[in-house]
Amino acid sequence: MKNSVPSITAALALVTCVAAQAQTMQVSPNGSRASMPGPAETFTGIVTVTPLFTGNEHSNASGGLVEFTPGARSHWHTHPAGQTLIVTAGTGWVQEEGGEKIAIKPGDVISTPPGAKHWHGAAAESSVSHIAITPVRDGSAEWLEPVTDEQYR
Repeated sequence: MKNSVPSITAALALVTCVAAQAQTMQVSPNGSRASMPGPAETFTGIVTVTPLFTGNEHSNASGGLVEFTPGARSHWHTHPAGQTLIVTAGTGWVQEEGGEKIAIKPGDVISTPPGAKHWHGAAAESSVSHIAITPVRDGSAEWLEPVTDEQYR
């Protein structure tokens, strides 16, 4: 029996240690995150950005809901670790430098590889919204020149 006491003590210490490290779920209620206008230094037209989540000890990605009014768009930009967009409403465009504009609609998922120069935004006659998930590595984005009206058309 004497030998089992240290084993029980060790087992209890392990359970206590695991319980102390256990994480709890966190809920961020809708409406609790402040929306902000997309800055003119990185967007053309009226854009609203609502943060959804930021990186933490479990993930280096951040996410946000980005809403574009008709004709609004991002400037050309790149992401050091890539980006995933999930279109939630409306109709819009994405374009990688040197490629054709591609129409996007709800349910479409766009995966942009690290370093690819691109832009995205609403169609001229429709708003578009998407969730942007962006891993962070050496920053989250490098913003470049605006998309010209000619490039947009």
